[in-house]
Amino acid sequence: MIPEKDTNNSERKPIETVEPIGKRVLIRKDEDKKETKGGIKLPDNIEIPTITGRVVAVSAEVDSMPEIPLKQYDKVLFNPKGAIPVDFEGDNRLFVVEVENIVAVFRRS
Repeated sequence: MIPEKDTNNSERKPIETVEPIGKRVLIRKDEDKKETKGGIKLPDNIEIPTITGRVVAVSAEVDSMPEIPLKQYDKVLFNPKGAIPVDFEGDNRLFVVEVENIVAVFRRS
């Protein structure tokens, strides 16, 4: 008799990378702001949605499209409504975002 494999096997390796597929990128959202530009400290229970972040990974499809100027480590402005959270790290700041939801790339001249 062949023993059945345990589906709750403790030998499972943790996920090491997340690679977006299609016209998507993986973004690490910037930290939420705790203070306004004027110096007013915000209470801990109020969260201002942050819509900027850094590109962590670019899908192969996006990488091969010269008309989409995105690369790893770019700082971007994105629409958070279409962002899919990735439960990969404890802080839940990683999101898979479609290219159409990225509205700007910050560049230095």
